[in-house]
Amino acid sequence: MTYTTQLQNGNELNRLYENDRPVHEWYRFVLSFPPHLVRHYVEKLGVARGQLILDPFCGTGTTLVEAKKLGIASVGVEANAMAHFAASVKTDWDVEPGELADFGQEIAARLNGSVPESLLAGNSNYFGVSVHRGRLRAFDAEQSRLLIKNSISPLPLHKVLTLLDAIEQHKAVRLRSYAKLALAKQTVKEISNLRFGPEIGVGKLKSDTPVLEPWLIALDNMAADLLEHHALRHTPAKVFLADARDMRKHLSPRSVDAIITSPPYPNEKDYSRTTRLESVLLGFISSREDLRRQKQKFIRSNTRGVYKADEDHKWVQDIPTIQALADAIEERRLELGKTSGFEKQYAKVVRLYFGGMARHLSDLRALLRPGAKLAYVVGDQASYFRIMIRTGQLLAEVAERLGYEVLDIDLFRTRFSTATKEHLREEVLLLQWNG
Repeated sequence: MTYTTQLQNGNELNRLYENDRPVHEWYRFVLSFPPHLVRHYVEKLGVARGQLILDPFCGTGTTLVEAKKLGIASVGVEANAMAHFAASVKTDWDVEPGELADFGQEIAARLNGSVPESLLAGNSNYFGVSVHRGRLRAFDAEQSRLLIKNSISPLPLHKVLTLLDAIEQHKAVRLRSYAKLALAKQTVKEISNLRFGPEIGVGKLKSDTPVLEPWLIALDNMAADLLEHHALRHTPAKVFLADARDMRKHLSPRSVDAIITSPPYPNEKDYSRTTRLESVLLGFISSREDLRRQKQKFIRSNTRGVYKADEDHKWVQDIPTIQALADAIEERRLELGKTSGFEKQYAKVVRLYFGGMARHLSDLRALLRPGAKLAYVVGDQASYFRIMIRTGQLLAEVAERLGYEVLDIDLFRTRFSTATKEHLREEVLLLQWNG
C-alpha cells in the first residue's frame, strides 16, 4: 500500500507564521506542528462549527487553540502533566485582559517596589531576600536529580522560586495559572541554560539574568492576545490529563467528528525531558516515582519509557510487517555485537509502539461518529541501527485491520538523514471511521 499525495509547499507549511503567534506562543514545544497545518486539515476534512475536534495527543494545545480561533469546539487528551497544564491555560480565554496585566504589576510592586530589575541584576539583596552564598533558594536533592545538570544557575533559580511564591500567594486564584505558565515559558526560554537544537541540552551558563522583566513581558503578551480573541472566549475547549489508549472514561460515545493530531514517533527521544525543568518547577513531578507514573501513561516510543509489565506488543503480534521490522532490528543488533541495555530494547520498543497505537485506535472507535475523519501527523525514523521505520505506512496497516478506511497519506515534508543517506518522510495519515 503506497499513498504519495504531496502537500503543496510542504516545507513552507512547517514554519510558524507571524500572525499565528498569538496564544500559540504562550508556551509551545520547539518542534510543534504549525497552526496553519491544522487549518489546512480542518478545511480538507470539512470540519465546521457545531462539530467536535479531538486531539488525543494534544501536547501544548496547537490543534485546540486553532480550533478555538475558528470557533469550533474541541477536546484534548494529554498524558504529560506540564503539557496538559499549558493546553488547559491556552484554551481558557474567559478572563479580563486588564486584570491579568494588573496582576503582573502588583507582583512586581510587591517584590521590587519601583526599582527596575535591570538595576538589581546581580545585586546581593534581590527581591528583598538576602542571597549570600548558602542562602539561595533551590530545588531539593530529589528534584535536582530529575534535571539535566546545569539546567538553571543558582541565582536565576532563586529569583524564579521567589517569583513563583509571590504568584502562589496572590489572592487572584483565577489568574495564577496564566502567571505560572508565563513563568514556565520564560524560565526555559530566557532564564535557564537550556538550548534546543532540536534535542534538549545545556548551552552557555548564565550566572545571573533578569527574571521579573521577561515574565512581565510574557504576561502582557497574554493580556493582548486575550483582548484580541475575546469574542471567541466561550467556544468550548476541554483538556483531560489521561492516557490516549484509555479515553472512553472521559469522552461520550459517538461524540467526535474529526481528529487532527501528532502522536510521538518511534525513536530514542524521551519526550518527558523536553518539559523536565518546568515540570519540576511547577510541582508536576517531584520524584522519580512521579516521573515513572507519568511515563507509564505515554505511548512507548523510546527505550527510557519501557517497563517490565508492558503488554501493548500483543496488539500487533499477528501483523507480519511489524514483526519482520522488529526482527530485522534485533538481527542487526546481534550482527553489530551491541549489548547495552538500551540497544537490547530497540526491537521491543517497535512492537510496543505500534501495539500502543493499535490499542489507541481500538479505544477510539467507540468515541467516533460514523463518517468521522482523522488526520495523524507522523514521521519516518531510522534511530534503531539505521533501519528505516515507515511509520505512516505501518500505522495505515494497523488502522485497516481495526476497521478504519485509509483515505490517503499526504507527504508533509522530507528531512534528509545524514546517517542513512535517505530522505525521511513526514506524512499525514488520513483515515475515516464508517462505523
